[in-house]
Amino acid sequence: MNGKNDLENMQNELYAAVAATNSAEKAQSLLADLCSKREIEQMAQRLRAAKLLFDGLTYNEVIEATGISSATLSRVSRCVQYGKGYSALFAKGKK
Repeated sequence: MNGKNDLENMQNELYAAVAATNSAEKAQSLLADLCSKREIEQMAQRLRAAKLLFDGLTYNEVIEATGISSATLSRVSRCVQYGKGYSALFAKGKK
């Protein structure tokens, strides 16, 4: 193993596998194989929180709607503000 390069290659394979799931059903099957039920729930919670923030809800409203912790919501908020992933998903309807 070549350490960092191997890890980067494995991550790229993961991204390609996720991109290859061209339906919710296939994505569900892949995530069920890759992640625990709790990990999937946490990712779903973060995605919903990001959408709610993107839609203009306050921290308190998002916490009440999702049950997400304030620490996790803070991280999600930074990604909504400065990241690329959530914007790529949610900005379509905002333009």
